Amino acid sequence: MTLLPTVDFATTPEGVAFYSAYDLVLEKWPVDVTSVDLETQHGTTRVNTCGPADAPPVVLLPGGGSTSTVWLENVAALADRYRVFAVDLIGDAGRSVAGDRHPRTVDDLLSWLGDVATAAGLAAFSLVGHSYGAMIALAYALREPDRVQNLVLLDPSSCFVGMRAQYLAHAIPLLLRPTEKRRCEFIRWETNGQPLDTDWLDLDARGAEYFPKSKTIVPKRPKRKALDALAVNTTVILAADSKVHDSRRLATVTEPIPRLRTIILDRATHHTLPMSPAIELNRALLDALDTPGKTRQFGEADRP
Repeated sequence: MTLLPTVDFATTPEGVAFYSAYDLVLEKWPVDVTSVDLETQHGTTRVNTCGPADAPPVVLLPGGGSTSTVWLENVAALADRYRVFAVDLIGDAGRSVAGDRHPRTVDDLLSWLGDVATAAGLAAFSLVGHSYGAMIALAYALREPDRVQNLVLLDPSSCFVGMRAQYLAHAIPLLLRPTEKRRCEFIRWETNGQPLDTDWLDLDARGAEYFPKSKTIVPKRPKRKALDALAVNTTVILAADSKVHDSRRLATVTEPIPRLRTIILDRATHHTLPMSPAIELNRALLDALDTPGKTRQFGEADRP
């Protein structure tokens, strides 16, 4: 897709409606939010922050197209103990504005994330990513382990195993011609019709059809040798009913990896996360972020 100047999009009827929908979801956050635009060599990154300024920092990366507003059910629990930095991915739907030197390679993408953290004044931080955001988070932790204190991957796409053919088949029409209707139908299919925040779903669907995006940069799946050398305490939180992959099979793949533990959440699908099931997920997130080191091993029968 062609990357258009955001100022052009913002003045179109579609842009006005998209940003109004974005602000509506952000207003639903149950905590005080400060929105900042951080400048890097790759453009301007919108970061929505909350929590005590002197609390340990945690950076949140959403799934593709979800925007940073998707954490509305998680920020209150996290902000009670952490300084939260929820990031709009550059080149994706949201309020980040890619510049002339927008990321074109995986190295660029990881440099962008490091530059954002530096611009936010973060020497080291915990990192939480969902779906595509988890792919970026894992790649960054493998490259910059000294900066990542704890790593949490929510139903990560293609980090450890490939995606199911059925999921990819359902995604093809959306990829070929993204529309609001197709995006909503796709999410309702994957979530088995579970209730989601309707304002967020409206925002997500508008972004799918109208937001001008650059080509998605996909980090390669790490080789097993690299995963065995992962130096960051990592928790993988899987959705029991995810249609992206077989979560129980994935759990058996990740179980032998040192410094990594796996949790499977009942009643969760790939696209209900991170909004639902909120209570169980927030409990698992806090456990992962609060506990240094690999203190216990989770198997597929474990439930938070």
